[in-house]
Amino acid sequence: MTDAYWCEYALVGDAIERSVRVTVEGGRFRSVEVGSDPAADDRRLAGVTIPGLANAHSHTFHRALRGRSQRHGGTFWTWRDLMYAAAERLDPDRYLRLAGATFAEMVLAGVTCVGEFHYLHHRPDGERYDDPNEMASALLAGALDAGVRVTLLDTVYLHGGLADGVYTPPTGAQRRFSDGSAATWVTRVDALEQTDTVRVGAAIHSVRAVDPTAMREVVAWALARDRPLHAHVSEQPAENEQSLAAHGATPLGVLAAAGALDTRFTAVHATHLTDRDVAALAGSTVCMCPTTERDLGDGIGPTAELVTAGAELSLGSDSHAVIDLFEEARAVELDERLRSGRRGVHPAGSLLRAATVAGHRCLGWDDAGSIEAGRRADLVTVSSATPRLAGVGADALTEAVVFAASAADVTDVVIDGRRVVADGRHSTVDVVGELDALIPELMGD
Repeated sequence: MTDAYWCEYALVGDAIERSVRVTVEGGRFRSVEVGSDPAADDRRLAGVTIPGLANAHSHTFHRALRGRSQRHGGTFWTWRDLMYAAAERLDPDRYLRLAGATFAEMVLAGVTCVGEFHYLHHRPDGERYDDPNEMASALLAGALDAGVRVTLLDTVYLHGGLADGVYTPPTGAQRRFSDGSAATWVTRVDALEQTDTVRVGAAIHSVRAVDPTAMREVVAWALARDRPLHAHVSEQPAENEQSLAAHGATPLGVLAAAGALDTRFTAVHATHLTDRDVAALAGSTVCMCPTTERDLGDGIGPTAELVTAGAELSLGSDSHAVIDLFEEARAVELDERLRSGRRGVHPAGSLLRAATVAGHRCLGWDDAGSIEAGRRADLVTVSSATPRLAGVGADALTEAVVFAASAADVTDVVIDGRRVVADGRHSTVDVVGELDALIPELMGD
């Protein structure tokens, strides 16, 4: 069966073109025609249509903290205590509901693929469920309900932290995160299956939570199976200080020594890097999460230097302080303006690439992220009939979408050829109703 969409404007290659007609067959673009009149049965998409957005770094259960984490001041470390409290309350059933609603919120914002950095593995006391992957299965079922593709970045988290150069055992909520050893993690993750809409990759939580010997085992697993490998890197200065005290190297230096750095590797945050760290990331990807980095007071990463060094940028909503990839994209440039005093360091086109092609690629979906024959048929339409895009000429639509549009302007979303959002409504999930019912129950309000 062949479906056809006619787009008033669409991003084709590096340019936004007018009157673009695409046909879809088997979940992929069969043809893309620029300057084509619509056929009578075409589904018309008014506004600006771009490729599907990739949210390359997500912790789904953090969505329960929105607003609550703003009640008090503090630092990343005090925020983490609140996050641990939420982690202790989740069971598989509520995890499925929260994941389904949060993923559906992402879809409403134009996200067609998400990288879920998953470390909430076991029971609250650290014991395994009868199915050791029950929590992962709940996440994947939630993604299926929401209609979004997912890369499950199954995360190794073995230690509670570093103190005086020594790894400490996990305590409290951290006991849910730990498999005890990298070898046990490998056995559990090898039982997870990939499908046409699910990829399984690996993640090293941080140098605080994974020792170098275990890192090498995880790197070997990812290399042998050609899977994506992600890691939190230098999010906080204290992380760097702990790593230097324990290993005599920065977190990225420790990862490099473990063999992690290659084209499959993505460093998340990378906020506090040395010049040597920046150079070492050439050929790898860095996932920036500006809304979380500013929410937690992390700092502003050296994005200009990273691009100059040859790293690719991708984007993530991380803790879901907001879910809006347009906001993440423009924040990369706007934060750089604050840091450097210069404008136009990251042009709109490169920011869209970070949100589309680069994001999909670092999650293992090399066949997505552009409107092109043979690629996965993902479409996201942004309305031009809003105050944010009103009066914008055709020659400035790329810049307007990146620097002015918001998730609220998304009207239609097609994922693998299936229309999941139409006229701003998700086809299967009552996002507001589900979040309103679940989160107060979960957080004890």
